[in-house]
Amino acid sequence: MSTPTTNPTTYVLVHGAWHDGQAWHRVTPLLTAQGHRVFAPSLTGHGDKAHLLSSEVGLSTHVDDIVGLILDQDLNGIVLVGHSYAGMVISGVANRVPDRISRLVYLDAMVPAHGENAIDVMPFTQALIDGAVGSEEPWRIAPLSEFPAPLGLFGVTDPEDVAWLRTTLTDESVLCFQQPVQMDDPAQALIPRTHILCVGSEPEGATRRPIPQTQPNGEPSRVHELKSGHDAMITNPAELGTLLLDIVCPAM
Repeated sequence: MSTPTTNPTTYVLVHGAWHDGQAWHRVTPLLTAQGHRVFAPSLTGHGDKAHLLSSEVGLSTHVDDIVGLILDQDLNGIVLVGHSYAGMVISGVANRVPDRISRLVYLDAMVPAHGENAIDVMPFTQALIDGAVGSEEPWRIAPLSEFPAPLGLFGVTDPEDVAWLRTTLTDESVLCFQQPVQMDDPAQALIPRTHILCVGSEPEGATRRPIPQTQPNGEPSRVHELKSGHDAMITNPAELGTLLLDIVCPAM
């Protein structure tokens, strides 16, 4: 790691479905050690807000969570990072407070267009919703199951990490995947974007929506590949931390 910066940046790290803010616990100290400010909140229905999970919790709830944090803390110049499902969340946040965000980072994330929901971006999501139909609480979707290596539990295969991760996972509301994202403010399209793709352990038959060669703001797309499982913040925190730091202060 490099010498701590004299120009600190504010990172807001948003976890994906079923996870909570603890998912970033190995990345956060790598950023703060360089003098940056980091927020890694748990979304409604997760972590310290798990008791708030209900059928009324949706994508708009989670967008409100992050917008509320940004406004309450009066944050500006933010590098807003969204993992997996949280690509939907940060896209909605960018539409609400575009002037406060300096860059969007999509970490192995859903990348929607205006009016799309998670099912549009990743059709497999519908199978999860269908699987909950007929249960006592069909609005709840349980976390994905663990698979043999290299897939593991969200790409996590180390037994100790898997055991810890299981203690943090909670159900997701169907509405999170059904609500469309709002991206109709032209200002959000001007925000630079960076994409980090986790490669090397994708499920067989899984397809990822291609990243366009040009960003919405007209600049060439910035795409990095990280050889890791889906939960790179747990399996490859040092490499991910370096990428996030280089976004702000590129290595010479």
